[in-house]
Amino acid sequence: MIPTARFCRFVLPALIATLIANSAALAADWSIPLAGNTFRTAPEPGGNGAQRNGTIVWNDPEAVLSVFFHVDRAAEIELAMTASASNGRAVLKACVAEKCFESVIDSEELSEQHIGRIKVEAPGYVRVDLQGAERTGGNFGELKDLVISSDTDGLKVDFVRNNDGGMFYWGRRGPSVHLSYQVPRDVDLRYAYSEITVPEGQDPIGTFYMANGFGQGYFGMQVNGPQERRVLFSIWSPFKTDNPRDIPEDQRIVALARGPKVHIGEFGNEGSGGQSYLVYPWKAGRTYRFLTKVVPDGKGNTVYTSWFGDKAADEWILIASFRRPKTDTHLRGFHSFLESFDPSRGHLARRAFYGNVWVCDVEDNWHECPQARFTVDPTGRNRHRLDFTGGTAGNRFFLRNCGFFDETGTPGRIFTREAADVAEPEISFDQLPSE
Repeated sequence: MIPTARFCRFVLPALIATLIANSAALAADWSIPLAGNTFRTAPEPGGNGAQRNGTIVWNDPEAVLSVFFHVDRAAEIELAMTASASNGRAVLKACVAEKCFESVIDSEELSEQHIGRIKVEAPGYVRVDLQGAERTGGNFGELKDLVISSDTDGLKVDFVRNNDGGMFYWGRRGPSVHLSYQVPRDVDLRYAYSEITVPEGQDPIGTFYMANGFGQGYFGMQVNGPQERRVLFSIWSPFKTDNPRDIPEDQRIVALARGPKVHIGEFGNEGSGGQSYLVYPWKAGRTYRFLTKVVPDGKGNTVYTSWFGDKAADEWILIASFRRPKTDTHLRGFHSFLESFDPSRGHLARRAFYGNVWVCDVEDNWHECPQARFTVDPTGRNRHRLDFTGGTAGNRFFLRNCGFFDETGTPGRIFTREAADVAEPEISFDQLPSE
């Protein structure tokens, strides 16, 4: 049958348009910027080779650079990358689980190089490992984006989308998670008490386990290096700046006391103020206790003092005492958090238990804190990273972040833990190391 002129003029173009529209509806693609979503995972964590122009460049054949993205359902996915080889021909190996592909990069201009097709069996994070196989030049090429496409209906893909506001840095650090404790209302509070236990294997370098946070500062413990761990206590100045040198003299944090071997200094970049830290070899698997005192001095200032110790050893160590000017308050905004502060290790898992949480009022009455509100920072809230959660485990809260695990918590959720299996903290305040 020969098509009529009317069919060719009206029906055929409409049919073609419908087919194109249906095809577009079934196929989608995403360009994942490598600079913000790639980690060196072998032979050890390190820089990911990111350049100022957003490309990734490396020359170590032993290095494995891993790219992570999240899918919300099982899917068939085509993988490609935008890359160039102005320095010489290179061959890259890309592996997803047990399936590996090789791609040749020989174009001097950025162009799309096909990798292969994978099947993702369940929702969660997908890891693509990139490793140099061969090269004739000084590096394995310049890689810009991992390009994925899929005709899986309704597929949603999440990753660090761009570098607006320095998001590549924040996204590689990973999401920070918080517990805001519910405390008695209309009561003046003087002390905050909590305990932290970090499970073995959940203490990578670049982690801050913050125990006692409040409206004007924070107190917790860190992993700063292979041989160094710290207990950190800091107070923000009431003067808002990221440069401590800009703080006027009458708004500076004043150190009133310090414990043995405690370093006193200043901090900046995320607000500014007074900082103290003790190099202390705390260990995963042990429980440590934190006590913070907040007392207005009646002269328009407030004094903050913190003590730390190994619970099993019945130890108390004075960290420091600071005076904050232009401040007249008791303890407010009691909270804890878990944070990664090293972007080269944002792919490593962290977890901590926060237990035996109490506050003590100005009449020396203790109040247990069995409820906490769970929140996450903009990295998680805006879906750049979804590897964050929190909850309860018996009579303790827990926080978990980083590691690209497949569970995502619900910000705003209220957790209620079981009551503590011990009575209120037994602390002789007048016998604590002197302020």
